Amino acid sequence: MQELTSGGSLCIGLRFAQDDRCTVSPLSVNPSSADLPISPLGEHHGVQFLLARDELTHPELPGNKWRKLKYNLREADRLGLNTLLTFGGAYSNHLAAVAAAGRLTGRRTIGFVRGDEMAGRPLNPTLARARADGMELHFLDRETYRRKHEPAVLAALLHDTGPAYVLPEGGSNTLALPGCAELARELLARTDFDVLAVACGTGGTLAGLLTGLNGQRQALGISALKGADFLRADIDQLTQQATGRTYANWELRTDYHGGGYARLTPELRQFIVDFQQRHAILLDPIYTGKLLFGLLDLAAKGHFRRGSTVVAIHTGGLQAWAGFGGEPG
Repeated sequence: MQELTSGGSLCIGLRFAQDDRCTVSPLSVNPSSADLPISPLGEHHGVQFLLARDELTHPELPGNKWRKLKYNLREADRLGLNTLLTFGGAYSNHLAAVAAAGRLTGRRTIGFVRGDEMAGRPLNPTLARARADGMELHFLDRETYRRKHEPAVLAALLHDTGPAYVLPEGGSNTLALPGCAELARELLARTDFDVLAVACGTGGTLAGLLTGLNGQRQALGISALKGADFLRADIDQLTQQATGRTYANWELRTDYHGGGYARLTPELRQFIVDFQQRHAILLDPIYTGKLLFGLLDLAAKGHFRRGSTVVAIHTGGLQAWAGFGGEPG
């Protein structure tokens, strides 16, 4: 573990926590695997689809975000750091999740938002919710934001904020992986499947699922970002740092981004409306909408073996609809 001290400690390059020495916050308690609903979506082009409803597993911090935060919060406790500092864009689910986690566990939270041009504007619903949950928001110019991982830039930020536990953009570091690995193991124990699929932003959730699958079954990620080929190397790097190995049983699709992150095309919106009418399940517009759209399109194109079963993971993020004029109707 590395630490950079400049007006406080910064934890980066963390590896798996292998013991229980850390204080366990209320947020880090696992729900029972029996509490994870799995909804059948029927057969499409000879392929059975199931939806793991991880958006229902925590009432205020649903989906993959609490899983990615779980072991990071334990590490922050172990280090005696009660402030969480992180980064994100204007519609970042991660910023909203860290703010909620801070409120639920009594921590100070600081969010650095990409784009100083937003500093004088009214807050969008995502940032307004983060501020309501107690997050201190600061807006960085885009050049500084791109350099946020550099030690000198981080040291300057910590000098201004004081000691903090630093979470990367999207919450994807090696301590994010074990919480997501637990989800993969829960699903392996609960149901038989051939492919486990998830939407990808920074790749941490998919990397964690790979470590949980441990070479069993196939994993498939669908990127919500445009130009996300770089995620393949990032995912391999995360699993290598966390477990000492990379995996071959996965693929990443980068052709279902719908124009880019937080872009909602009329076609995708209509798909989400139709999906909700058919299954009584609301998908979010940034991640799981693109995930299910892509999976069903791949099935129509014969990508999956006939007779196979695909489990898709609903990772939450439904609060994002507030930034798109409200839930579709």
